[in-house]
Amino acid sequence: MKFIVSSTQLSKELQLLRTIINNNNTIPILNNFLLKLNKNTLTLIASDIETTVQSDLQVESTDTGDIAVPSDIFLDILKAFPEQPLTLIAKDNNIEIVANNGKYSLSYFSGEDFPTIEEIENPNTASLMGDDLAVSINKTLFATGQDEMRPVMTGILFEFSNKNLTFVATDAHKLVKVAFPNISLKNKLDVIVPKKPLQLLKTMLLGSEENVDISYNEKNIRFKFENKLITTRLIDGKYPTYTTVIPKESPNKLRINRNLLLNSLKRVSIFSNKSSFQTRLQIAGKSLIISTEDLDFNSKAEENLTCEYIGDNILIGFNAKLLIEAISNLESDEIELSMSEPSKAALLYPVEENNADKEIIMLIMPTILNDTI
Repeated sequence: MKFIVSSTQLSKELQLLRTIINNNNTIPILNNFLLKLNKNTLTLIASDIETTVQSDLQVESTDTGDIAVPSDIFLDILKAFPEQPLTLIAKDNNIEIVANNGKYSLSYFSGEDFPTIEEIENPNTASLMGDDLAVSINKTLFATGQDEMRPVMTGILFEFSNKNLTFVATDAHKLVKVAFPNISLKNKLDVIVPKKPLQLLKTMLLGSEENVDISYNEKNIRFKFENKLITTRLIDGKYPTYTTVIPKESPNKLRINRNLLLNSLKRVSIFSNKSSFQTRLQIAGKSLIISTEDLDFNSKAEENLTCEYIGDNILIGFNAKLLIEAISNLESDEIELSMSEPSKAALLYPVEENNADKEIIMLIMPTILNDTI
């Protein structure tokens, strides 16, 4: 088995695939990349059993075959080469790398021992532009839960329906929903996709105008785009009924420049209690007063901002860390914070990003204010 390939292209593809490989695999073969050669197409595969990533490269060859090469040492040597054609020759359990100024050799394993990619039986299908998928993942990932005792909340809910395609994530303190009203699917199915493959998808797809073909059933989901294929098992379980926590009416509406509010919260929160990050928003007319205090260190801060506001005067508390995180994941110049009562969930919207093709809603639970600030 022999082929010639660009050192930079091979290194670039394998660096992406390396993120899927676990550092403490219980199955030794999964510490390797699988290289499958079919004449001038080299297919690179990495897997952690739950997720398998595949990428195709064009090479110079007339051979066929497959081998498994140790991921870390193979990638380390590739990253050390400047751009140049490399000749790789696999023979007698050793793969020889021939570069401009030297030869290098390491052992490989039989590709037959590498797990095969699980086929998706009777799949449903959908299609979405790559950047839209990446942005949806990016805006929801931060809201996923960390509690492994509640695995369904550690992933992102994909709602496929005949009305829209919706992405949802929540950890019970915050919630994000991104909906595409103009994308309708024939069959309704809710699936929960784990974070790890979605983080890789986000990296690969940000800025991409290519369509991503999605195939899915109740057990697996597959994303196909350009020269890549990502297949992953879904998280088993029923996602919480999130719609019941989204307020139907929030008459008190604050509109303000996103960066102005974000930077103010960052400054003020420095002085907040580091266990609660409790920060007050007091809104009346066009005045927004942001304040906090940490009695343990006798520190406090207050800022007064000008805003647009419709509604009753309100005093509401938030965990500033959560609010900063939510606002940081929006991109519009202006944002709107909609509230009903100090004890009920507030909704955060990007003013310019929401349109007929895409809707973004973030929900933040308030904190119970004490009387010390």
